[in-house]
Amino acid sequence: MITIKSEREIIMMHEAGKLLASCHKLLKKKIKPGVTTLEIDLFVEEYLIAHGATPEQKGYRGYKYSTCASINDEICHGFPRKEPLKEGDIVTIDCVANLNGALADSAWSYPVGKVSTEAKDLLTVTEEALYIGIAQAIAGNRTGDIGQAIQEYVEGRNYSVVRDFTGHGIGRNIHEEPQIFHYGTKGRGMRLKEGMVITIEPMVNIGSWFSMLDDNGWTARTVDGMLSAQYEHTIAITKDGPLILTSQDN
Repeated sequence: MITIKSEREIIMMHEAGKLLASCHKLLKKKIKPGVTTLEIDLFVEEYLIAHGATPEQKGYRGYKYSTCASINDEICHGFPRKEPLKEGDIVTIDCVANLNGALADSAWSYPVGKVSTEAKDLLTVTEEALYIGIAQAIAGNRTGDIGQAIQEYVEGRNYSVVRDFTGHGIGRNIHEEPQIFHYGTKGRGMRLKEGMVITIEPMVNIGSWFSMLDDNGWTARTVDGMLSAQYEHTIAITKDGPLILTSQDN
């Protein structure tokens, strides 16, 4: 069921988004060789709690951690771990903040120290694909407009878009309707309406778009061992265009 948010609800989600964005900006300085993703997970949890929020992922369907921490060939839902990050790794940190019942969801991929040109280019293309998708998130457009724009851009640069995981509506629940595919056909799919709040979160692979699931039942990774990256924002559909609730530009 799609829920149309009131102006007050969007303001509350925006406050949650600002908090989550401030956390991600701190992670840019914290993520470096030798740091573990378990340490990052604890930092995020303590930061959110200190600012009156909670990590909504912790306990969701039995998930044990406050973040997802996906390294190198892991596409999404990687478990935080005690092994330290190494020079040249890339890591995606995904978290959902709950501030007074309002949710915001954002994932960001980070280079660990100095990374290869191949990894750097992947991060650049994936982040650019996110904003290309956001530009299509306007009232009257359809979800397929978002997907087509992302797919056309990514594949035009010889990368692939993961099909098995999507963006989604968000509000008082992490996952609401509609699903936001990062591939598709312009003019197809559900029509976007003012008051909808969605996530756009393209996952982009260097090699094949196919994924496989680890034995833990959560972590998805590339089938060919090639690198994967992800960037995600929470977006409100407004009469003035897309409003990025998790923007790090402020």
